Amino acid sequence: MNLFKQPRTAANPDHIQRLKGWAYEVLKLETAVPISISQLQCHEPGCPPVETVIAVMTQPVQTFKIHAPVGEISRDQVIQAMAPPSP
Repeated sequence: MNLFKQPRTAANPDHIQRLKGWAYEVLKLETAVPISISQLQCHEPGCPPVETVIAVMTQPVQTFKIHAPVGEISRDQVIQAMAPPSP
């Protein structure tokens, strides 16, 4: 059973580039480190309707989830999602 499906409308490439830029800034990454951004729809009860996953291809891979479509994500949301966990 596939709980996540690709949305019918693709995310705007400019919004994806903006998110990648913020991720490089926040994590202080070299531009040689690949970043993948996926916008997913969930059809499971209780799951947010759209989730954006930012995958940073370091070793190990780091993933960050934001419960909003790519085009609605703010820089502050990226900062919050990538903040180290509180002790």
